Amino acid sequence: MQAIDHPRLRREALRWLILLTLNNARPVGAFELLVLSVAQSEYPDATALELRRELDYLHGRELVHVDKQPSGKWFSELTRHGVDVAEYTVACEPGIARPAKYW
Repeated sequence: MQAIDHPRLRREALRWLILLTLNNARPVGAFELLVLSVAQSEYPDATALELRRELDYLHGRELVHVDKQPSGKWFSELTRHGVDVAEYTVACEPGIARPAKYW
């Protein structure tokens, strides 16, 4: 029997939560504190560093645009492709825990 990889499940679920949060923040986008507060509603022990790692991952996959401001704050918004993933109009590659479409 294969062991469950809890850290991987958490990372992938957090990525999906970030996409949903930014989808709801459209067309404006959101600073990381807003996204972190949503993440902490699901994972109370979520940290700013953990959020930044996942935002950076999503930025690398071109699903999210991240503006790292000189003040130290990160502002993020979905790209066109990120919107498509959040709205289930394109296939989602592995690495994001998007639930199967049931409707």
